[in-house]
Amino acid sequence: MNDEENIPDQGKTPPDAVPEAPAEVTATARPRRRVLRTVGLIAVAAVIGLVGGTAVGYGVQAQREPTALPPLNQPDLAHPKPLPKGQKAKPLPASEDLRAKAQGDLRKLLLPKPAGAKKAEYADADGWMDVSRFASAFNRPSQALDHQLDLGIRRVAVTSWATGEHREVEIRLVQYRASDVHGAAEFVEDQQGYMPDEDFAESEGRELKGSSNGRYYVFPVKRKAGYLDLYEARAYFYRGDVAVEIFVVDTKKVSQNDIRSLAERQLGRL
Repeated sequence: MNDEENIPDQGKTPPDAVPEAPAEVTATARPRRRVLRTVGLIAVAAVIGLVGGTAVGYGVQAQREPTALPPLNQPDLAHPKPLPKGQKAKPLPASEDLRAKAQGDLRKLLLPKPAGAKKAEYADADGWMDVSRFASAFNRPSQALDHQLDLGIRRVAVTSWATGEHREVEIRLVQYRASDVHGAAEFVEDQQGYMPDEDFAESEGRELKGSSNGRYYVFPVKRKAGYLDLYEARAYFYRGDVAVEIFVVDTKKVSQNDIRSLAERQLGRL
């Protein structure tokens, strides 16, 4: 017999010979499978319970009588009585109808000059300001004119006066045409937008009583060697299609009350 036949094959394992798993491996593998299986069953049960509970809830709600809503808390709400057949509502008097007032002579809505006031140095003779002259007061007149035309500017009524030694007041009513652009609102919002800048009022100003959009501003004093001190205040607001701007300049202090009073009285005429 060949001696090589008696040497056991230590490097090969017959294909049908499966080694038995150690006892400790078998013991730990079985409980893990049980845990995973248990978790899966709980998750399925939870989903079934959620769906079932939702369905039962909808079923119970569907079988209930609808709950009446509480009454509106407006027992004293007044409604106008209907007019008799064939009658129509009377139009507002011109004194109460802003549209009617603004369609007439716009200059009549301007605040009258106070007693004892003098004519301002650069006052407009007839109370009307040409649109191109109005635009020329801006830093870029040509662009300002184009913008005003886009807003639908119609006409500008102006009044001005001088009081004291150096105080001058100017009030402008800028009217815009009716269109899909609210020209008066946009113009006022544009002017109010740059008031907080350093070269102007440096503040948000104060709200004008009686107006949902009006504000008035008192500027910081401007001092320059060789010149008198310059004080300034402004107000901007609009009502309907009419925008209002008020300017006060003086070599003496302009108080909050000065510009507020002017703005409130001008607002009361619109």
